[in-house]
Amino acid sequence: MSTRKLSNISVAEYREFLTYIGCKCIRRKGGHEHWSRNDLLRPVTFQSHIDPVPEFIIKNGLRILGKDKNYFFKVLNR
Repeated sequence: MSTRKLSNISVAEYREFLTYIGCKCIRRKGGHEHWSRNDLLRPVTFQSHIDPVPEFIIKNGLRILGKDKNYFFKVLNR
């Protein structure tokens, strides 16, 4: 189990994670970014002007992607 917390994840790190797992930014509107992939039912959305990204936003994105916190940190620490 990871000892790192999902708080204090910068917008750049979150974008890097989404890019690495194959998501593409499909829309930027009003300070929000929407990232999607062919196999997702809905896009991952976050506010790009709030840095660091709030923990509940990252948790929601991981739920949409079907991934967990450990996978998230494994990708970031690759």
